[in-house]
Amino acid sequence: MQTGGRQVTEFRVLLVDDETEFLETLVKRLKKRKLDVTSAESGRVALEMLRQNPVDVVVLDVRMPDMDGLETLKEIKRIKPAVEVIMLTGHANVEVAIQGMELGAFDYLMKPMDIDELLYKLQDAYKRKWCREEDVECKLPRSLEVKSD
Repeated sequence: MQTGGRQVTEFRVLLVDDETEFLETLVKRLKKRKLDVTSAESGRVALEMLRQNPVDVVVLDVRMPDMDGLETLKEIKRIKPAVEVIMLTGHANVEVAIQGMELGAFDYLMKPMDIDELLYKLQDAYKRKWCREEDVECKLPRSLEVKSD
């Protein structure tokens, strides 16, 4: 599927999670699917990477020691408002993930998540970002609709 001049798989993803093994495994699995993926083990490192590199979608863990996911999300939306964020929660923190959506996150997933479900959410998030940047109305799969402002 194409969105403008870019294939939907040609977007840049930043994974943020303090669980190193989980992060490394997820990076490998997404790179196998030809996604452009980078990673950060903390919110602070992620923010520095966002300031220096173009990113389309961030996958952000809710619970991290130095800077939690909600704090990181607020800062992402402040410095890069167009970047879409998918929250990850593995600690029965659905309430926190929903708070994240109220703060501008695109969606959330429970850990451990199905890789295909993550891929669908990544594509939907990128499509929403693209539609907003191009100022066009788009229909997203799975009942998520985006209208230009």
